[in-house]
Amino acid sequence: MSALATEGFVRFEADETRALLGPEASAAWTSFADSWNDLGLDTFMADGGRYRRRRFAAFSALPGAVERKPHQPHWQSRDYNPLNGGVQRWFEPVTDTIAEHPVTQAVIKAGLDQLHPLSPASDQPWHVELHQFRIEARAGEQGMPTPEGAHRDGVDWVIVMLVDRQNVDSGVTDIFAPDGASLGSFTLVAPGDAVFLDDHRVLHGVTPIRPLDPAQPAVRDVLVVTYRREAVG
Repeated sequence: MSALATEGFVRFEADETRALLGPEASAAWTSFADSWNDLGLDTFMADGGRYRRRRFAAFSALPGAVERKPHQPHWQSRDYNPLNGGVQRWFEPVTDTIAEHPVTQAVIKAGLDQLHPLSPASDQPWHVELHQFRIEARAGEQGMPTPEGAHRDGVDWVIVMLVDRQNVDSGVTDIFAPDGASLGSFTLVAPGDAVFLDDHRVLHGVTPIRPLDPAQPAVRDVLVVTYRREAVG
């Protein structure tokens, strides 16, 4: 993870991610990916868009111990999300099956393995938030993976992992320094392609998606996992 320590982000190809997650997760991938077909509509889009579906869960985690928290709202300051921030957003919960799924648990634990050693020493657990996102687009209606633009999430670390991508044109991930300088651009294409981000050091955004074949919808499924050290007390 030297690139994450020095550059503020590191990209993993799908085969590298699968190796990181282990054989049990790889064997269970299909049922994990299928759960994206059962996401609720995101009704909190201040732009009025109906192109995003999602589920949400929160966990308390330390290396060797991951425990799901009671369902709660997702909240971001408008400093980090000027479009949809500043309100409690109650999304449909991630199902118990997916919260306990080998892929979900492997991603959370892989994040802890990689990110915990790069963080200041602390006995406090991590507050981990897990988001299942589906972005849809149709002819004449693009989908916006990051409608708030290039942003930070207001956490310590972020993992974005592609789960599926069907009939999608564009959807380029852009990484920026705080001063707006471009640090890299790439496209998550294969299921399992991922990027780990230091949320204190870089901003990230994804360009709008459009259907390659306008007669069919475009679908981009991603898992986003964020890590924030819980406050003392």
